[in-house]
Amino acid sequence: MAVSVPKKKFRALAWVGGLALIAWGGTASASTDGFPRGGDGWLERASGMQPTEPADAILVQTREWKWNRYLKAALHLPDWLDLGLEHRTRFETYDHPWRRSQPAGQTDSQIQQRSRVRLGLNGRHVKFLFEGQDSRVYLDGVESYVTTAIRDEMDVLQLMASFTVNNALEAGFRTDLHVGRLTMDFGRGRLIIRNDYRNTSNAFDGVHWQLGRDKQWRVRLFLVEPVLRDVLQPNEQSKRSVFWGSSFEINYMPRVRLNAYYFGLNDQRGPEASRHRTYSTFGTRFYDDPKQGRIDYEIESVLQTGKRGYVDHFAHFQHIDIGYTLNLPWSPRFLIHYDYASGDRNANDNRHSAFDTLFGARRFDYMPTGNFGPFFRSNFSSPGWRVIVVPCLGCEVQLKHRVWYLATSLGAFGRNGLHDPTGGSGNFLGHDLELRAQWRTNENLEFELGYTHWFKGSYFDRLPDSAGLPPGGNRDSDYFYMQTKFRL
Repeated sequence: MAVSVPKKKFRALAWVGGLALIAWGGTASASTDGFPRGGDGWLERASGMQPTEPADAILVQTREWKWNRYLKAALHLPDWLDLGLEHRTRFETYDHPWRRSQPAGQTDSQIQQRSRVRLGLNGRHVKFLFEGQDSRVYLDGVESYVTTAIRDEMDVLQLMASFTVNNALEAGFRTDLHVGRLTMDFGRGRLIIRNDYRNTSNAFDGVHWQLGRDKQWRVRLFLVEPVLRDVLQPNEQSKRSVFWGSSFEINYMPRVRLNAYYFGLNDQRGPEASRHRTYSTFGTRFYDDPKQGRIDYEIESVLQTGKRGYVDHFAHFQHIDIGYTLNLPWSPRFLIHYDYASGDRNANDNRHSAFDTLFGARRFDYMPTGNFGPFFRSNFSSPGWRVIVVPCLGCEVQLKHRVWYLATSLGAFGRNGLHDPTGGSGNFLGHDLELRAQWRTNENLEFELGYTHWFKGSYFDRLPDSAGLPPGGNRDSDYFYMQTKFRL
């Protein structure tokens, strides 16, 4: 896609201006949380450098909204007014595509850009938030893998009001009510998340309520309509798709943290009744945070029941991590993983058993997504290991390896369009090796790059011609990306 000269000039000015403001804020100094904080420049002393807690603070990860507001400080805006800008650019490329939608089998290279603007009014008990998002892709060709998960131009990501009481019932409880369009993180994000690596993010229209005490425990309830993304038109919700749920979190027990949740989905969109979904999803998650010199773990188990079209739906997902962090320089951490997601054995019987990950993300567990991301949380069994080191302040390097099998050789390979209903292609999908490096210079500037080699398994050699595998799709794929993000 061609880019006009004025747009190029605007982006260049934005980059230069952003970097100049970040540098002007002062030099970085060490902090106890492992990342640099701002120095003692004039911007740090100005009002509003660190934002007042916004309307979505308890809905999403802190990193999604907490950074130094250089632009706000430069404009001398009052404390109760929040203004923040964010831009991310990522180049990514991979060869030997395997999807049916890419019949020529050509290398897919893209530049993905995501820009966000936050504007908030932060009172003590009542807050308002607008967040706009613009997600674009360049260099894409006719057969490039581009969906609404990658492109969604000029839309509203969040538009909400929140109401907070900090000492409800005079018992030290905090309660929050959110109304409008919002994003949400639940647990690790395998079922509901505000997407980070992906170029677009999940959003919902409706209400969310929570009651909790400090960081010890909290209860959350929500009733929403998922927002349907469109490449060019304004995003809308559908009254034929309703999503609701509850979650309970306990964080005060030693070495044991607990999440328990229930999510309900009634999705009757589309003319094909066989694709309608009415699911109840029940899950529990136990975990312990990593610390030097001791073992940590994470166990999540999910059960899913309901209807898929006219047939019964019963599926499940299991995840386990066991890790250990050495008390050595670079804090090396070693982990072993195992994931299992059930698949559907027979598309023509009276039971559907392919697990549905709802509105979750995959990148942190499996592979980079973007235009790559071959593995979905459905019909697979995968053991693996990972090593993480911190060689410098704000840096992190990971080396990961996973082996991939279909949970049932009779089921489809995720959402890639590949399926051998006879099971004759077997279930070995291969294994991958990933190297990833991140450098967060401060809260406002980040760099990241990564490389993945997917050694494809015998499944791709045995697929029948009717499966639609592109030419060369059985050959190993190499994926490379580099990205930068800055915030003002």
